[in-house]
Amino acid sequence: MANLKSRYGSGIREALSYLGQNYLVLEPSITADVLRILCDEEEFDYCVDITAVHYPKREKQFDLIWILYSFAKNERMRVKTMIAEGETFPSSVSIWPTANWLEREVYDMFGIKFDGHPDLKRILLPDGWKGHPLRKDYGITQQDNEWVQINLGIPSGQ
Repeated sequence: MANLKSRYGSGIREALSYLGQNYLVLEPSITADVLRILCDEEEFDYCVDITAVHYPKREKQFDLIWILYSFAKNERMRVKTMIAEGETFPSSVSIWPTANWLEREVYDMFGIKFDGHPDLKRILLPDGWKGHPLRKDYGITQQDNEWVQINLGIPSGQ
């Protein structure tokens, strides 16, 4: 992590290690580059997961998080950046093919779009579904009543 700190300086907001797991918090402008470096130079050759967390009252409402693994080092790395509502982020499918479905899930559940993704579409919910269920402004009992009526022929999925 020291070489990344020397390369990117204040673009790395935090670089921590806790219980043997490394953790980076990055400015969005350097995140795509750092992800590439982590794969190519630091041997984090497997993208275990990509997820997000929604904080609707913050200016940058979304934490975007990658969990990476290095087989060579037997280490995990968590990388986090923050983006605002409506911002897109470069796809990491060209770095880790496993990012394909993971980015689709983040898009489906949170509405975050990944620029350059080869086939960004819903993966868990039907194509016509409205809303993104893992956002905190999506009510726990909320659903797309119109979709349920049209596709299931019932007034409510409740």
